[in-house]
Amino acid sequence: MNYTKEQILARCNEFSKNTLMETLKIEYIDAGEDFLTAKMPVNPSVHQPMGLLHGGASVALAESVGSAASFFFINPKEQEVRGIEISANHLKSIREGYVFGTARIIHKGRSLHLWEIKITDEEGNLVSLCKLTNMVLDRKIV
Repeated sequence: MNYTKEQILARCNEFSKNTLMETLKIEYIDAGEDFLTAKMPVNPSVHQPMGLLHGGASVALAESVGSAASFFFINPKEQEVRGIEISANHLKSIREGYVFGTARIIHKGRSLHLWEIKITDEEGNLVSLCKLTNMVLDRKIV
């Protein structure tokens, strides 16, 4: 990556405006050479009917952070990223507080990026373990 941590976080938080990430109140909070971390509040707006964090909200966090992370490994003037597969194992329930999604690169190819995203609670307990595959496409010039 050729960006500073501050540039990465500012860019991610900026391009989240008026999107699902803003609706879910996802905020990018940490970045490094091979990872990106975002947090999301757990409250009734992301609960399923039994008052627990909805698995779909966890997957939305995972795909958001993994897709954003891929963006920093491409040339955005010539390429774009599309998520093509995501899987999730939900391991622990949570009713309130924050969850943190940390995407770490497993494979960085020219056309595919594979990410592992660990979603943890405020105590560091693993809530969900996700795997995301992103495809890198050439940007079509219009």
